[in-house]
Amino acid sequence: MDRTRTDRVKTAILVLAAAGLTAGLGFSVAGRGALADMVWIAGVVPALAALVVEILRSLRSGEVGLDIVAALSMSAALVFGETLAAAVVAVMYSGGTFLEAFAEGRARAEMHDLLSRVPRTATRHRNGGLEEVPLDRIAPGDRLLIRQGDVVPVDGAVASAAAFVDTSALTGESLPVRLAQGAEAMSGATNAGEAFDLTATREAKDSTYAGIVRLVEAAQASKAPMSRLADRWSLGFLAVTVGIAVAAWWATGDPIRAVAVLVVATPCPLILAVPVALVAGLSRAAHFGVLIKGAGPLETMARIRTLILDKTGTLTDGRPQIVSIDSHDGMAEDDILRLAAALDQASKHPVAQAIVAAAKARGLPLAVPSEVAEIPGEGVLGHVEGRKVIVGGDGFVASRVGRRPGDHPAMAAGSVLVAVAVDGRMAGHLVMSDPLREGAGAMLDGLRREGISRILLATGDRADVAERVTEGLGLDGLRAGLTPDQKVLLVLTERKNGPVMMVGDGVNDAPALAAADVGVAMGARGAAASAEAADVVLLVDRIDRLGPGIEIARGARRIAVESVVAGIGLSVLGMIAAAFGYLTPVQGALLQEVIDVAVILNALRALRITPHDPATTPPPVPAGQAGLAPDGAR
Repeated sequence: MDRTRTDRVKTAILVLAAAGLTAGLGFSVAGRGALADMVWIAGVVPALAALVVEILRSLRSGEVGLDIVAALSMSAALVFGETLAAAVVAVMYSGGTFLEAFAEGRARAEMHDLLSRVPRTATRHRNGGLEEVPLDRIAPGDRLLIRQGDVVPVDGAVASAAAFVDTSALTGESLPVRLAQGAEAMSGATNAGEAFDLTATREAKDSTYAGIVRLVEAAQASKAPMSRLADRWSLGFLAVTVGIAVAAWWATGDPIRAVAVLVVATPCPLILAVPVALVAGLSRAAHFGVLIKGAGPLETMARIRTLILDKTGTLTDGRPQIVSIDSHDGMAEDDILRLAAALDQASKHPVAQAIVAAAKARGLPLAVPSEVAEIPGEGVLGHVEGRKVIVGGDGFVASRVGRRPGDHPAMAAGSVLVAVAVDGRMAGHLVMSDPLREGAGAMLDGLRREGISRILLATGDRADVAERVTEGLGLDGLRAGLTPDQKVLLVLTERKNGPVMMVGDGVNDAPALAAADVGVAMGARGAAASAEAADVVLLVDRIDRLGPGIEIARGARRIAVESVVAGIGLSVLGMIAAAFGYLTPVQGALLQEVIDVAVILNALRALRITPHDPATTPPPVPAGQAGLAPDGAR
């Protein structure tokens, strides 16, 4: 039965039960008691029948829930002539399930917003005109028009001079972001400024937003270990309820005492407060750009004590930046960069793309290269403006200009050195570094305040590079030169200290992410394999979102526990009061449903969890704190 039909059935049962209770009260006041009893019974039967069906379905799947207590209380009330109490229980039970459905719908609202915002078509430039095309017909390289208010349909690069986009649905950023020409625009962002052109870089099915939608759908289908624990508690609660009811009947000889006990122990929506709180936590985390793939990972995330971080692309930005240009033979720095970037337009290597981006940022005109030849893993050769240019690793370029490799100023550990030769002579070197991500240091401090007691760095890079990057971060350990299987071994070893979270972004991190209790992927630019293997995906390339994610997870789990403990505790007190005759069946029913409504409303507090603002941005990383191989070989 689909969710819409189920909701309609719940609504119909509530209407029938409420109508029966109201009409019966009217007949009772009019002195027609027999007719009132018949009407109350008629209102109870649909609710009881639906409850029996639900119990049978649960028993077939091996689950024993508190629905059994509700069925016993309604049945016992009918058998012993407490038809009014039965009618009250029916109304409160059906009202509780209706409220629970409403609560879950409210908790999932932000996730459904993600799904509902998926665009179906896009406006594409074609032969001097515009055409509306389905998303599956968009190919990389297509030029799209993004009008004001449009949702960006696919990942791409801004082709206009600038663009203003609202990324709040993806990242929680409240202010629009300005994107310069050539900057990446994520699908799912909304155009908050004037219309701009976008050059598609991915097909719709491979774009950021499509991946987010798939992850959201997977998250909605999960059930947390904590919910299963609550189901197991229900068996013990059922035993306690029946025990108190039987004891009250045996001690007093009054079956109405047993009915009152059963009626007051009808907390069917109570256990549902746990998934409501956790699903609300999922929704709240998504609002801050942290997509948790289910209630189970969220509950585990709340208990994390050890954090293992990858370096390149995770702790560092993963995109090298030029920190200096070392000129030889008197060539101007801008000329070295302009010629190198013009040739590198023909390469897809990350270092080449970084050089092109740096030249465009300086406003340098880039000519179209010709006769280009790229040697994989080494460099690029070609002609620019009639001059022969070579760009690549120092050894690669030096061997082609008759110069000894390494004949250049000493570089700090971790620097990336890209050599540039023009017309057979070494023109200079571009010194590049991979800086720490913005807010990395403040994020680690915040995580320690949240209870993370052990933070380690795990990287495949050299030890001297890793030490240089992490200097001053106060890590508890550093493991360098690791292969993917060694990262997995590190995760398994650290489990002796408690649940382990692993954060990474590359394909080589995927096995460790899968092995960790909670794997976190940098999803905006990370490899698809890491996003698939991870339990949590950061939707924006900002590692400082990890702190709010953990804070929300812990808040949602705390609220869920509060709901269970308070609800069951109050129910037990109510049962004891009923056993001693202080509550009639009708009073017990009303009291218990007040408790149920209260704990569900308490669970919805998870929608309002507000994590602390990230700490101030750390100072810029000094030159030399790099995270790439020292030779800028391709």
